[in-house]
Amino acid sequence: MTSATRYDIVDRVATITLDRPERLNAWTATMNAEYRAHLSAAVDDPGVRVIVVTGAGRGFCAGAESDDLAGHAERGAYDSGAPDDLATPGYGVRDEFDAELAYHFGIDKPILSAINGPVAGIGFALSCYHDLRFAARGAKFTTAHGRLGLPCAFGLAWLLPRLIGLPRALDLILSSRMFDADEAHAIGLVTAVVDGPDLLDHVHAYARMLATTVSPASLAASKRQVYEAFHLSAAESVRAAEALLDPMMAGPDYREGVAALREKRPPVFGDPSPLA
Repeated sequence: MTSATRYDIVDRVATITLDRPERLNAWTATMNAEYRAHLSAAVDDPGVRVIVVTGAGRGFCAGAESDDLAGHAERGAYDSGAPDDLATPGYGVRDEFDAELAYHFGIDKPILSAINGPVAGIGFALSCYHDLRFAARGAKFTTAHGRLGLPCAFGLAWLLPRLIGLPRALDLILSSRMFDADEAHAIGLVTAVVDGPDLLDHVHAYARMLATTVSPASLAASKRQVYEAFHLSAAESVRAAEALLDPMMAGPDYREGVAALREKRPPVFGDPSPLA
């Protein structure tokens, strides 16, 4: 069977490429299974500190494969086509994260989207569950579900207001309208808009910055704090942070960070230990 994705590691950055360019990387059960397997490999590899996700060719992910959508219509029901041995990266951290796409919140390494072209439907939702998004100038975005007579799926009704605020999220969710990378940047959905040929280099440079200048223990703890805080009160979030201080101050990253600060040099962090 032809692979629907590619996986590469360079300079402690793992890159997952959705690789069906002739279909604008439309999402299939095979792509889903391979994508999850690559995420699991990146999570388990201590040499990987940051994950980048992009698309081959001129698109990021144009949503679900149209043949699959037609099959759902014929059945009158949804069938993910997922195999029994589907990998479960990010599961087991919190019950709230143990669902399709929400599992990204349980992964303890930053995940960056390099949105190189059209992104719609499940592709749009996938990018929203990544930690940061960077887009090629001119890339087009849409939630897409409204034009297919479907609900706002994959938890976007919960997530998108948290990313860009309720009024802006409602606009995109209710209308399913198309919008471009510049508007995505203006509303805070993407971190930066970059000329297309420079996009992947820009995102990889940002990823290498995270991988080489920030403590991997701090990256893991900070990411978990942000997404756990979605389910905590302010006081619970403060107490959760306080509970992390002593064990992290006893760890090698803190000692190295303080030594580097005092010696006026860049820190050199070792491979991370998984969070308990």
